Amino acid sequence: MSQTIFTAMPTVTYEGPTSQNELAYRWYDPDQVVLGQPLREHMRFAVAYWHSLVMNGADPFGAPTLHRPWMDRDDAMQAARDKADAAFDLFRVLDLPFFTFHDRDIAPEGDSLGQSLANFHTIADYLAEKMSTSKTRLLWGTANLFTHPRFMSGAATNPDPEIFRYAATTVKHCMDVTKALGGENYVLWGGREGYDTLLNTDMGHELEQAGRFLSLVVEYKHKIGFSGQILIEPKPKEPTTHQYDFDAATVFGFLKRFGLETEVKLNLEANHALLAGHSFEHEIATAASLGLLGSLDINRGDPLLGWDTDQFPNDLQAATLAMYHVLLAGGLGKGGMNFDAKIRRQSIDPEDLVYAHVGAVDLCARGFLKAAQLVEEGRLAAALQDRYAGWNSTENAAMLRGEVALEQIAAEAEEKGLNPQPRSGRQERLENLLARTF
Repeated sequence: MSQTIFTAMPTVTYEGPTSQNELAYRWYDPDQVVLGQPLREHMRFAVAYWHSLVMNGADPFGAPTLHRPWMDRDDAMQAARDKADAAFDLFRVLDLPFFTFHDRDIAPEGDSLGQSLANFHTIADYLAEKMSTSKTRLLWGTANLFTHPRFMSGAATNPDPEIFRYAATTVKHCMDVTKALGGENYVLWGGREGYDTLLNTDMGHELEQAGRFLSLVVEYKHKIGFSGQILIEPKPKEPTTHQYDFDAATVFGFLKRFGLETEVKLNLEANHALLAGHSFEHEIATAASLGLLGSLDINRGDPLLGWDTDQFPNDLQAATLAMYHVLLAGGLGKGGMNFDAKIRRQSIDPEDLVYAHVGAVDLCARGFLKAAQLVEEGRLAAALQDRYAGWNSTENAAMLRGEVALEQIAAEAEEKGLNPQPRSGRQERLENLLARTF
């Protein structure tokens, strides 16, 4: 293998909480058994190809600041191979079990659809070679249906049926590659599936298009025998002003409308939750309550900016709450925790990318361990059970199941002369229980 900017870096290992090595895991011991499973199986961390190897530090107000060797090559296909070499060197350094990619992350756009697909399959074959000698597996693949100007008005929801057809073809090939590489999920990321103004938008038509597109994806999954999950990533308002996949609850309504609620789950992102006006744990709990929790994109946003800043996480309490609700939901199954996060444009050294991942991994692992402690202690769960204990009686359970008519409920309430009094929710006590975990 050719030398890359990560070749000389040692593999990051677990050294324990007392370690002073900044490039060692202090809390992430992948072999530690917690609640019956090793941490690596609970957390299923993934490195995002795009943020780690494609992003160049540019922003709307500034030129690129990250200059990697593969970014300066004239031969785009050789650059893609160099990038893959660097990617698998980085995966070796971080020693995490999974990675994720878009088609355009791994292979360059061609002069035609046919050339773009040929480039994609050529580099996918190269990834397969890399994977044959690597421990790192594919968590999920997806298609970039948002960067090229053809997608400025959406992909599945574009008013031009030829763009719908182009997008469908792209997704078909991305699903084929994901399956061939052993991917455990396929994600639909609708970055521009929405509108900026109703003056030029037929919303009903676009929603029908989105439903047909997703139905085609689900049908094709079964045709090719793909055993992975199909995931939608809710995204509220960036870059498109009004997104059709605003949050977990909105996507559930969409799935119900098209009869896909048992076929598709959600890939939830912390930064997207913030932009939707929610907390990450809210979105996780919502998806879990609807049977839609599939996978997570781990990052954070900046509430002062109101933009999808995709920063690496650093809030231990927020991480703990997110992990707690993952545990309450029974875990992520085939999903995982993908670091959809990029280093800041001032962090220009290759080592900065390693520091960022090591810190994020440790933060999530530490939060998970604290969440597991909360589960094992059971005090939060006991308080919740006590608050809803009244519904366990025979008559109240029957009322909840719909076995009692409204007039019967009213008659019984009047006969009993009900005069229920407020009961404390004990919010501060529960917040104290959480805070004292840290």
